[in-house]
Amino acid sequence: MSEHTNTWPELAIGLYKALTEKNAEITYHFEDMKVEIPSGTGAKAEHAIWKLDGKLRISTKTIE
Repeated sequence: MSEHTNTWPELAIGLYKALTEKNAEITYHFEDMKVEIPSGTGAKAEHAIWKLDGKLRISTKTIE
């Protein structure tokens, strides 16, 4: 098994585990952010637009 991260979900999971194992606080803040996401996959997929009024800011700090 490879020790390298191969996908975005693996990277996110690894980062989350590393931070929570160090008892870090993770904060997500949204401000004027918009995301457009397809409702499915494939050639016949319809699309849905999801809008989040916010900007994504991820910050961490160690809690002692």
